[in-house]
Amino acid sequence: MACWDRRGCDEEMLSRCPHSVGNDYCPAECKFATCDLPSHRQAVGLQILDNPDVDRNAAIKEQCRTCLFFIQHGPKLVSHI
Repeated sequence: MACWDRRGCDEEMLSRCPHSVGNDYCPAECKFATCDLPSHRQAVGLQILDNPDVDRNAAIKEQCRTCLFFIQHGPKLVSHI
């Protein structure tokens, strides 16, 4: 399981979290959404646009959407040629 696929919250936290309704992202200000993995690097400037093929909607946490590791290694958008 990739880091952007899991919330990191236990069942009790999910049961009372207003963002746990299925399609909402864990907001960056949530103390449980903080990513402490060594692979996490916040992208800055043009690094955020570095990979236009990454599927940012696949992220569970808001932080993943601007994480350089996610941008470089996250799920790719399906190309419709």
